[in-house]
Amino acid sequence: MARVNQDDPYLWLEDVDGEAALAWVAERNTETEAELAAGPGFEPFADRLREVLDAVDRIPYTTRRGPHLYNFWQDAEHVRGLWRRTTLEQYRKDAPEWETLLDVDALAEAEGEKWVWAGAGVRRPAHDRALVRLSRDGGDAVVVREFDLTSLAFVEDGFTVPEAKTSIGWIDADTVFVGTDRGTGSLTDSGYPRTVRRWRRGTPLAGAPTVFEGQATDVSAWAWHDDTPGFERSFVGRSLDFFRSETHLVTDDDRLVRIEVPEDAEVYAHRRHLIVTLKSPWLGHPAGALLAFGFDAFLAGDRTAEALFTPDERTALAGHSWTRHHLILETMRDVSTRIEVLTPREEGGWSRSPLADVPPLSAVSVTDTDPDVSDEYFLDVSGFLQPSTLTRGTIGGDSEILRQAPARFATSGLSVEQAFAVSDDGTRVPYFVIGPDRAQGPGPTLLYGYGGFEVSLTPSYAALTGRGWLETGGTYVIANIRGGGEYGPDWHQAALGAHRHRAFEDFAAVARDLVARGLTTPAQLGAAGGSNGGLLMGAMLTRYPELFGAIVCQVPLLDMVRFHKLLAGASWIAEYGDPEDEADLPHLRELSPYHRLAADAPYPPVLLTTSTRDDRVHPGHARKAAARLRELGHPVFFHENTGGGHAGATDNAQAARNKALMYTFLRKHLTPEG
Repeated sequence: MARVNQDDPYLWLEDVDGEAALAWVAERNTETEAELAAGPGFEPFADRLREVLDAVDRIPYTTRRGPHLYNFWQDAEHVRGLWRRTTLEQYRKDAPEWETLLDVDALAEAEGEKWVWAGAGVRRPAHDRALVRLSRDGGDAVVVREFDLTSLAFVEDGFTVPEAKTSIGWIDADTVFVGTDRGTGSLTDSGYPRTVRRWRRGTPLAGAPTVFEGQATDVSAWAWHDDTPGFERSFVGRSLDFFRSETHLVTDDDRLVRIEVPEDAEVYAHRRHLIVTLKSPWLGHPAGALLAFGFDAFLAGDRTAEALFTPDERTALAGHSWTRHHLILETMRDVSTRIEVLTPREEGGWSRSPLADVPPLSAVSVTDTDPDVSDEYFLDVSGFLQPSTLTRGTIGGDSEILRQAPARFATSGLSVEQAFAVSDDGTRVPYFVIGPDRAQGPGPTLLYGYGGFEVSLTPSYAALTGRGWLETGGTYVIANIRGGGEYGPDWHQAALGAHRHRAFEDFAAVARDLVARGLTTPAQLGAAGGSNGGLLMGAMLTRYPELFGAIVCQVPLLDMVRFHKLLAGASWIAEYGDPEDEADLPHLRELSPYHRLAADAPYPPVLLTTSTRDDRVHPGHARKAAARLRELGHPVFFHENTGGGHAGATDNAQAARNKALMYTFLRKHLTPEG
């Protein structure tokens, strides 16, 4: 097999803003636009997709902060968006009155910057100030500015941090924890804060005392202040890698007390409880269990735990949320969600009761609670063909439907099923099929996957997929392959490091099963994935090209020999392995799609997409792979947005156009009419 040698001829494409690299990008963009976007139907198609994103009747999901419900909103008129708020009384109305807090479009115009909203941390309990995060053109690096929620203006001489991958949070009215780029030695090898400072208003950041310091090889150092009334505590810690961390309680005299849990466990304090999510067995409890300890008792050495959730081979923890007196527990059984309420009893132990019925092959998620004040919850239920319904309720009280999203695509003749494929080692791999009845023969099918970082792909209403693919007669398939979290930590860990090939084998098994069942043919089967899913697509291209008629590879990792040297790549060594380690380099080179590309392989056409402003996964991955494929004479389309960050788009117009390019490419290569 021909391989790229050690002297990579396309390293110059890693120069993100280099003149030669950007000229090459412009040429490729022009070629791709001419091939995919020049037809008379493209712009109307993109406009129809954008209608979904700009629709004024979509659900405005909110976060409660005191008496107000906060929302960030983008539409055709507000391209960069509005940060706004309303009251519950108003929110119940069909047309609520919103108070605009910050108009990002107006700010961008006034300052001549392509600002993108990146969130805000609101000071509690007064909810009177916010630390607003703004990104230039969609990158992970942000500028932080203090904002007054009474005067609705940035605070002159308030907390302000220049552009960096900053972590910042309130301690009290005049103090914050902050980790940011302070020059040499202040960042980890992954590009995130290595030190945490306690910064007091009116003092220079450079003089703020360091509270905690991690190692250069860590992913990041962090701090968090728990301002729960009566349980005020500060914690610091460091992420040793993507999955291991250590947490310390900061005492009143600034001593650090280690919270002695396994490094791969997730841990936090809530009122009188210490909550631990296990990724490996501990104290007789299996990986995937959710445990509750008494916080003070744990610090005193007591390791008596109450198991709030214990997994089995078909059931995994999906998430949990606190209200004032209860814990809402979300679990998955064969990737379908269930939800119940747990209540701690004063005499010890926890009671359990169901919260809501969830239709089969659907997903339910808690979108918001108010854990300091009430037992209010907001619950969203959706399915592949079922638009979202947003319910508000009070545990032990009544519930009300606040919003029901309208249908965005025609579902007549469509159905949903779950099936299982058998991977090379005998593992049963679940997948969802959404599409028309295939009794009359196979048809164009798009297979999507991710398979990494314990991310679960659960049922949801995907309006763009509906309009862009299902309405045109396509079938959409989601593969729940290993590497994800659909069956808990073991499902993820089965595809770590040198075992990454298992995720690839699972995806290929689903592809074969679709053909064996008569749903599609290899010529009609497309595959798509982004980021880690882009690595998956690279593996499909180079390992299983005969299974697919077209592949879409978005913001991908593809050079697995240099990924750790590019932007945030070092933070993913725990997922893939370390190219600097002689024990890991052989399997990384073997799984690296960029290094497997060969001239004589029967590759299907591939669309590679990325963003110049992606400061998480370097655009060089996609650029270099496209250049190499072109050199070898294979059909490849490349498109790079100048903005957009890792999401690939900063506004609805860009997002819709990206989808239109993708579906146009797939229709061109997977459908007889092209």
